[in-house]
Amino acid sequence: MRKLPPLRALQVFEAAARQSHFSRAAVELCITQSAVSHQVKQLEEHYGERLFKREGRQLNLTAKGTLLYNGLEQIFNELNDLSIKISGESNDQLRLAVYSSFAIKWLIPRLSDFRRQHPQIKIRLDMMTNDPELTDNVADMFITGQSGQLGFHHHVLHKERLIPVISPSLLSPDKSAIEELRLHPLLTVDEGPLGLDWDRWFVANKMQLPAEQQQHIFSHVLMAIEAAIAGQGIALASDFMVQADIEKGLLVALELPDILTGFEFYFSCKHRRLKEPAIGAFVSWLATQ
Repeated sequence: MRKLPPLRALQVFEAAARQSHFSRAAVELCITQSAVSHQVKQLEEHYGERLFKREGRQLNLTAKGTLLYNGLEQIFNELNDLSIKISGESNDQLRLAVYSSFAIKWLIPRLSDFRRQHPQIKIRLDMMTNDPELTDNVADMFITGQSGQLGFHHHVLHKERLIPVISPSLLSPDKSAIEELRLHPLLTVDEGPLGLDWDRWFVANKMQLPAEQQQHIFSHVLMAIEAAIAGQGIALASDFMVQADIEKGLLVALELPDILTGFEFYFSCKHRRLKEPAIGAFVSWLATQ
């Protein structure tokens, strides 16, 4: 005969551990916060072990709590997969967390092709500026700069390369690329801890930034690209971001050196979820792009 703990308490504990918050678990399960506390207490009494500890305002798992949560996560995932197989249902509502720049300049223009091939799959795009925690609570799939998290599939989509671009309206037929560089303002992106992108470009190419060179500073590369299209100067942009603008004749890539930033875009999702039809379809489509 199986000696099982109270199953409802296990469900409540798993939600509280995953959310690291009793009130958020209560909202997820449509119960009160006191009910969550009661169920967790019941489970702790059953095992004779503390499962949570409070450190200031932070709720953390104890060593035994972590052991229990890791086992429950695997069991609940397997139950979910089994339920899908038995019911014949599939998750056709997917959330994709993605950088705004990648989404606007690369992904969104291509998504109509995916929707044409898979009209039954609905994708919600969640824009982000910083790398989020890789968890199903945030999204089903991610395009970020993160890799190496255990239990996740990671695939390199692109190694970022910055190229100098300018509006064709600013170009002079009798001037070289280096002369154009000296002639126009630099549309510079402040990348926080990395510094100014044009400063890095000059250092990487062992060139001196002229003291009199005019610079316009932007907090995001999308603004610098739009300023370049508007004829306000020369921007540095990821090659994939300006590919369509170059093809449309809105921008020209100057014949100047590029630089690799060392940043890589990864597609990520949980290994086990690659078997889900909707995610598998998106991964296959992404490979063709």
